[in-house]
Formats: sequence, structure tokens, C-alpha cells
Amino acid sequence: MALPTLTPEQRAEALAKAAEARKARSELLASIKAGNQTIASVLQRAKEDKTVGKTKVAALLKAVPGVGAVKAAALLEQAGIDPDRRAAGLGERQRAALIDALN
Repeated sequence: MALPTLTPEQRAEALAKAAEARKARSELLASIKAGNQTIASVLQRAKEDKTVGKTKVAALLKAVPGVGAVKAAALLEQAGIDPDRRAAGLGERQRAALIDALN
């Protein structure tokens, strides 16, 4: 499938929208890292909040203080979650298993 040809205005608009989304995800991860938000509260609103929903679960876990890449991978494997899964794609059992593993 060929990509649609965009006008310069459409391209600029798409780039601005993408930059805004990256900034929002960055702020989300920073607030988790700072301890302002818990991973449980973030995962609970993944279905409604597009920023949270489109963020990879592995990135959310790595933002938790004390959890690095190795521990995040182990938690995902323990909960039966694909490393490339996004937060909105988690099922109730997966979400509960992940939260239990972190507590």
C-alpha cells in the first residue's frame, strides 16, 4: 500500500501533532519517574487517555524508580505480556498481574 501524498501544510500539521504526542509521553514518563503518578493509576486510565494508551508498557515500567530494562523485561515475561504491547492493549488480567508484580 502506497503512502498518500501530503501537501506541505498537511505534512507540517502531521509533524506538529507527532511532536506534541512525543512531548506528552515524555511528560508522562517523567511524572512516573518523579513519583507523582503510580503505574497502577496510569494503567487504569490507559483505555481513555490516548497518551497513556499509545505508550509501550515496557517504557512505562522503565520509568518506575528502581525498575530498569532487565527487571522490566522480567516483569513483562512473568505477566505474559509482549514487550511491544502498548498500554491500551492490555487485558484486565495482564494489568492486574503487572500491578501485583510491582507491589
